Amino acid sequence: MTTLPAVQAQFAVSSRTQYEAAIERLREASQAYEKGVSVLDDASYDQLRRSVQAWEQANPGEVSPDSPIELVADGAVPGGDVAHTTPLLSLNNAFDADDLMKWGASLQSRLGRAPQGGYAVEPKIDGAAVAARYRDGRLVQLITRGNGSHGEDVSHVIGQIDGLPEQLAVPATVEVRGEVAFTQEQFEKANEVRAAHNAQVFANPRNGTSGTLRAKDRPYRLQMTFWAYGAVELDGVSFLPAGATHAETLAAVAAAGIQTTADSPAGLHVVADLAAAQERVDAIAAMRAGLPVGIDGVVIKMNDTAEQAVVGVGTRFPHWAIAFKLPAVERHTVLEDVVWETGRTGTLAPTAILAPVEIDGSTVTRATLHNPADIRRRDLHIGDTVTVYKAGDIIPRVQGAVVQLRPEGALEVPLPEVCPNCGGEINKAQERWRCAKGTACALPALIEYAAQREMLDIDGLGKTYVAALVASGDVSDVADLFTLTVEQLTKAAKSAKRAAKLAEQIEAAKALPLSRVFCALGVLGTGRSMSRRIARHFGTMEAIRQADATALQGVEGIGPEKAPVIVEQVAALAPVIDKLIAAGVNMTEPQEASAAEGAGPLAGKVVVVTGRMSGPLEAYGRSEMNTLIEKAGGRPGSSVSTKTSILVAAPSTGGKPSSKAVKAAELGVTVLTPEAFAELVADFLA
Repeated sequence: MTTLPAVQAQFAVSSRTQYEAAIERLREASQAYEKGVSVLDDASYDQLRRSVQAWEQANPGEVSPDSPIELVADGAVPGGDVAHTTPLLSLNNAFDADDLMKWGASLQSRLGRAPQGGYAVEPKIDGAAVAARYRDGRLVQLITRGNGSHGEDVSHVIGQIDGLPEQLAVPATVEVRGEVAFTQEQFEKANEVRAAHNAQVFANPRNGTSGTLRAKDRPYRLQMTFWAYGAVELDGVSFLPAGATHAETLAAVAAAGIQTTADSPAGLHVVADLAAAQERVDAIAAMRAGLPVGIDGVVIKMNDTAEQAVVGVGTRFPHWAIAFKLPAVERHTVLEDVVWETGRTGTLAPTAILAPVEIDGSTVTRATLHNPADIRRRDLHIGDTVTVYKAGDIIPRVQGAVVQLRPEGALEVPLPEVCPNCGGEINKAQERWRCAKGTACALPALIEYAAQREMLDIDGLGKTYVAALVASGDVSDVADLFTLTVEQLTKAAKSAKRAAKLAEQIEAAKALPLSRVFCALGVLGTGRSMSRRIARHFGTMEAIRQADATALQGVEGIGPEKAPVIVEQVAALAPVIDKLIAAGVNMTEPQEASAAEGAGPLAGKVVVVTGRMSGPLEAYGRSEMNTLIEKAGGRPGSSVSTKTSILVAAPSTGGKPSSKAVKAAELGVTVLTPEAFAELVADFLA
C-alpha cells in the first residue's frame, strides 16, 4: 500500500487522473482506519474526501462506478457475518454554520414545512459504532457497524466495556446502538498494559478502540467505555414507548442501566431551532478539552421520530441527522528531533521538535514528551509521522507513531547519557530521570524561582544578578541568599543603592510564612498550592522533616507515589534547611492560615478563578487568589468540573463568555464576579 504523511499530502483534485488517485488514497486510508491504523489524520481525511466529492459534483458524468463517496465507511469495511436489524449508517458532516443551515433547509424541503419537534444535540464520541443486542435483559451479542447492512461479531469483548452491563436491571429485549471508545484514562492504562506485554502502543484512543474490538486471544484485557445514541426493537419485541422522541428513547435506555450520550459531561439537550443548536455546538466545543473522552464533533438530530420517518434515510446516512465537525485537535506531523533540558529541580525534560502543523487554531512546532520510559513505550523514532494532540489550552503532546509510515532506517529517539545542562551523571532510579546533582545543577533557575513574588518576594533579583552571585560562589543554595552582605550584593548589582534595596527585601523575607519558604526550596512535585497544604498540615518545618511517607499522604493531593519522593528530597535538603534556620528564617505557618481549614464562608467548597480580577481584588494575581480561597476555608481548583462549587470570573469582553464560564453554566456551578466574591470573603481580605 502506498501512503503519504498528511503533512506532505496535497488533496486538490482538478483532473480525472488526480480524481482516480484520490479515490484510491481515500479507500486505502479508510481500510487502514478500520484496522485500527490512521495513515491520515481526520482533518486530512476530511479534506481529501471533500475534494473527491467536489470533483464528482462538478463532473457528474465522469463519476467512477466504484466511487466510495456514497458508501458507509467509504466502502472500506467488509460486510461481516451478522445482518443488522436495520441499517447502521454513517452521518453526513457539517463544517460550519452555513452547512448547518443548508441541512436545515433540506429538512424543510423534505418535510414540506419547518420541523416542529425540535432538535436533540449531543456529543459525537470519537470511537467505533456498535450494536449491542439484549435478550431478556442479558447482553448476548455485540456487532460492529461494518458496511452498514452487515457487521462483525465482536461479542468476545463483552465484559470489557464500562457503561454496557452484561445484565440489565429489567428483562428487556432491545438493540442499543452507540459508540465504544477509550477514555483518556483508559487509553493511558491500555498503553501501559501493552508496553508491559511488549506490544506496540496505540497511536491514539480511536485506533486503539478499533483494534481492541477485533482482537482475540490477547493475554490481557483492556477496558473501554460505551455511550448509547439510539435503540431499535429486536425480535419484534416492544421496548420503547410508542412515539418516543429521540431524547425519550435515550431516557428509556438509561433507565435500563445503559450509559448514554446524555450521561456525558456534554449531555444531551433538546432545542427549538438550529440557532439554538449552534449555540449548543459552541458550548460543547468550549468544554471539549476537559471531557474525559475524545469527541470530534457534535451530533444534531430531529428529536421527533415521526418527523424523522418522513424525512427518511439515504444509502450512507439518515437525512434527519448531521455531525457538526469540530476543528481538528489531533493531527499527523513529522518528529524531527527531541531536545532535552534540565529543570530547576534537576529533572530532565524532553521536548519533541515537530514539522509545523496547524492544530486547534494554532501552529504547533513543539510538543510534550513525558520521560525516557514514555518515549520507549511509544516506540518513537526520529523521522516518524506522529499523532499530536492539542485541545483548548492544553499543551500539545505526542500520542504515538504511525509505524506504517516510518521511513526506512529511522533510528530510535536517542536518550541522554549525561545531564544536558552540566554534563554530569544522571540518576535513572525513577521514570523521570534527574541530574545526580539535583537542584544544584540548575542553581540559577532555582534561585530565580525562589526570589519570585509568590515565594520570597525579593523584587529585582533577576537573571543577571543571580548569575553573578552564583558565578562568584557567594550563592550555592537558597539559604545563602540570607547571609549575603551588602558588599556582595553591591558587587553583583554594580550599584550600592540597588544592593541596599535587595538587602532590605532579603531581611523582610525571613519573616514570611513557612509555606512560601518551603516552596522556595523547589521540592519536586510541590508548587505553591501544595506547599501551602503541607505547611498548614504540619505547622512547622521540624514536623515536615520528621514526617514519613505515610504521614505525608495525610496531605490532600499527595499519594503513595509522590510521598516517598518528597520525604527523600526534604532529607537531602537538610543542610540547606539548617542554614535557613541558622540565618533566622521563619519556620512556622501562621495559625490564621491553618485555622481556616474546614471553616469560613468557603468551607468544603472548590473555587476556580478565571480572567483578570477587578474591584477590591484588582491587585490579586492567581497565587494571591488561591491563598485567599484557602484562608476562607475553600480549596482552589484549576478547571471547572462537577466538583466545582464557585467560579470567580470577570465579565467577558466582546460578549463571548469564556470556556470555563460556559461549562460552569452547563453544570449549574455558581458564577460570581470578582466584586461579589470579594464581598463573600471580605473578612479575609488583606
